[in-house]
Amino acid sequence: MKALAARRHHRLAPVVLLLLALLVTGGVYAALAPEKAQAETVSTQDIETGKKLFQANCATCHGANAEGTAGVPSLIGVGPAAVDFQVSTGRMPMQMNGPQARVKPRQFDAEDTAALAAYISSLGPGPAIPTDEQVDATLGDAANGMALFRTNCAMCHNAVGAGGALSEGKFAPSLFGTSERNIYQAMLTGPQSMPVFNDANITPDEKRDIVAFLVEQREGSAGGFALGALGPVSEGVWAWIIGLGLLIGAAVWIGAKSS
Repeated sequence: MKALAARRHHRLAPVVLLLLALLVTGGVYAALAPEKAQAETVSTQDIETGKKLFQANCATCHGANAEGTAGVPSLIGVGPAAVDFQVSTGRMPMQMNGPQARVKPRQFDAEDTAALAAYISSLGPGPAIPTDEQVDATLGDAANGMALFRTNCAMCHNAVGAGGALSEGKFAPSLFGTSERNIYQAMLTGPQSMPVFNDANITPDEKRDIVAFLVEQREGSAGGFALGALGPVSEGVWAWIIGLGLLIGAAVWIGAKSS
């Protein structure tokens, strides 16, 4: 007992205890901390191809090493999902400067887009491109997706994803023609004015539910004419024009009959 007590009071005992505490803390964190999205496993050839494509088409704005330039963001750490979203929708490379990048015909095919994503992934880890299962609308709960969308997205994109105007010439695009994968990637990466909804904000299953809800909106309006799916604004204008037109027509007809 005396020998054990002596070891406890040894001058190196606090150091040993500190090291053990750090080891235990690190082990617990490694076991319980959520995994960060890592760059997908790709070949060196893909990375080299992507680097050449980047230097020829993107480096002028984003810098030779994707470090960004004045007014243009760095791409280090954005991940392959951001590259796939921006390039597959034709937003990048931009056609001209403006309040925000617009959708246009894509300039790179799927193979070149994957190579660009591989190169950007090699510069730093970021959100990965979602799998087919993650974006399969048939596996989602559209009712839950409706609640999530109207809580987090409807203030910009309209209650059914028809889009809407923002400030300074920006706008939230209509989602009717956006692919399921790109809807998911937009939530994951937060392009332009859109906030990032990472997996801690909206889980992967909830993102799929939102995709399922938006896909359902493409099937047409159950109440007749959609009128642009802009809600009471377009409905009110339509009622005002038709109602006022009928009243004017009736007044003209009564006047003509009385004379």
